[in-house]
Order: sequence, then C-alpha cells, then structure tokens
Amino acid sequence: MSTLPLSQVARVIRSKNAGPLCLTVDLFFPDRPSFERARDSQALRLESLAVLYGLQAGQVRRFDLESILAIKVSMPRRLCAGDPGDGDVYGAQQHGPLLELQV
Repeated sequence: MSTLPLSQVARVIRSKNAGPLCLTVDLFFPDRPSFERARDSQALRLESLAVLYGLQAGQVRRFDLESILAIKVSMPRRLCAGDPGDGDVYGAQQHGPLLELQV
C-alpha cells in the first residue's frame, strides 16, 4: 500500500492547549480503513511523534479511540502558554508538523 499525507487520510487534524503546560492533538477519520491506516502507521508511533516535536518518547501519550475513529496525542508544550517567546498561546497551530506525515 502506498503512503498518503495524513491530511488526506484524516477528516480533522487539530491541536489545542490541554492546560498551560500541555498540548493535545486530535485526529478524526472518516471511516475504519482510514483510522486503521493511521493507527498502524510508523509515522504515528510514540517514538516518531517524539522526534517530530523534539521530545522524548516517554513524554508523548497516544490514545486510540476506535469507537469514534479518532487518535488523541498529548504532550508537554515547550513553553508555558503565554510565556515570552510562545508564538501560539492557544496551541491551535501545533498540528502543522503532522499534516504532511506519510501514513
């Protein structure tokens, strides 16, 4: 099976704060095959996500929510929301690195 960008597989890719120190990314899929493709992809393993976001694998948590065809990823923010140097107070743009991941 050839790979596709995650942005073509998921229906919704969004990020947001989960408190001032944590970020959550939600991935929603239109059907079971799309969900399974992403769930089983090497690109969405904890180790791969950690590298993508400059974290250690132990800092990343992933929840596969099969009943709603979604994957949730939680990780610490690099800076506290609103600290000097924080360019995304709401965490709403942190999903960008995932858009072109090949799954």
